Amino acid sequence: MNTYIAVTVGATLIAMVATLLAIRLARALRIVDAPGLRKVHAVAIPRTGGLAIMAAMLAMVVPVLTLDNTIGESFRHIQLQVIGLLVGGCLMFALGLVDDIYGLRARTKLCGQIVLAAGLCGLGVRIEEITLPGSFTVEFGWLSWPLTMLWIVGVTNALNLIDGLDGLAAGIAAIACAVIAMLAVLTGQPVMAVLMLALLGSLCGFLVFNFNPARIFMGDCGSLFLGFTLGGASVLCAMKTATVVGLAIPVLAMGIPIFDMLFSMLRRMLARRSPFAPDRGHIHHRLLDLGLSHGRAVIALYTVTALVAALGMSLLVTRSVATVAVFCCLIALLVAVFRVIGAVRLRESLAALQRNLAIARQTGAEKRCFEESQLRLREASTFEAWWDAVCDAAEQLTFALLALTVTEDDGSRRLLIWRRPGEVPSLDRLLRLSFRAAGARGGSPLHIEVHVDVNGSLEAAGRRGALFGRLLDEYTAVGLPVPHRHERESRHG
Repeated sequence: MNTYIAVTVGATLIAMVATLLAIRLARALRIVDAPGLRKVHAVAIPRTGGLAIMAAMLAMVVPVLTLDNTIGESFRHIQLQVIGLLVGGCLMFALGLVDDIYGLRARTKLCGQIVLAAGLCGLGVRIEEITLPGSFTVEFGWLSWPLTMLWIVGVTNALNLIDGLDGLAAGIAAIACAVIAMLAVLTGQPVMAVLMLALLGSLCGFLVFNFNPARIFMGDCGSLFLGFTLGGASVLCAMKTATVVGLAIPVLAMGIPIFDMLFSMLRRMLARRSPFAPDRGHIHHRLLDLGLSHGRAVIALYTVTALVAALGMSLLVTRSVATVAVFCCLIALLVAVFRVIGAVRLRESLAALQRNLAIARQTGAEKRCFEESQLRLREASTFEAWWDAVCDAAEQLTFALLALTVTEDDGSRRLLIWRRPGEVPSLDRLLRLSFRAAGARGGSPLHIEVHVDVNGSLEAAGRRGALFGRLLDEYTAVGLPVPHRHERESRHG
């Protein structure tokens, strides 16, 4: 117990000193987070706090694990996995630091996270089996790789995304460290207890300068290091306990960032945006929009996290069906918190899902029409056949009017017009587009004007217009024989 206390206090003191040095270093190198549209701070803030967190943790962990005592003996049994976790955390820190300084694409960071997670799995840090209530064991086999990697990468990004208010990510991570440390102590894992207590102390020392108003941010280097370390440590604890409780408790302790990430990705995909696109719809943004101050919003999320984590510890004494029931109730509680705050809206989500399905069906129908038109245009051997195929394409794409201006060899112009039969849409329902296509026999360019019936949305009309433009690009009238001048100046569908 004295070792645990010394590790926690020592890491706290080292982190406080290291954070002050990190602030000076960031200002000297200008590694700062500038104010922006999605930011809540009004001045540039240093973003090298992750360096202080990592340095303080390693400064306490490395000496303790080399001691000739029970902790050192336990470390030697799993030293490969622990060293892999620490080295992977350092590499994740480096990835985040490069992002803080130069800026990386989301896909680049994700690829780096996947590689590091795979490396940790390769060292044996995998969820290979869990024991469910009733002594029923589930073996994952080869699925242990993707499941473990998904968990580690997911937790890493969850901590990264929740880092939006002063002290929020550090405080939630500190609570998670305390929970995993208690789990490690209760299940006889002194090495994991030392790791988590050292990280807890580092976060406490960092929070002295990170809580609102913050003098320093942890940056992506800090949030990625924290997420990777917590994700890997929770897997190591779950491997030792071999029960579903060993993973369920960390899930509950990190429930706020995990669900915030999931709901954010769902919200963005329903809005037909990239799941990695930034926005101001996170749970902490919603609390600010509801009128809470910066500090109160953070304290509120601390409270929910601590409450759910504390209730989750009761899973250690439950048996059989009660374990599943308690876990499901706590998950429902977390979802209810997001629902009450407004971070997830069921009706709006269902409406967006229905709209996206309707768009997908419409897009599919338009694609089929486009492919049929491709076949007709490909078979056109004369200008007349080409024009007929173009008119059919206009009809398939529900255009209202198609007008083609042909320049004759003598310089005169001839107008070919196609109109859709039936009621003519009003002008406020039409989208007018003009195209310039290559002429037959290399002659003067063809000028084509189309009137697209909006019939729902400008997006759909524009998409149909784009498909028509693609047809004109791919199947020109170049090289097709032009018929003799005739009296017909219009073709009616």
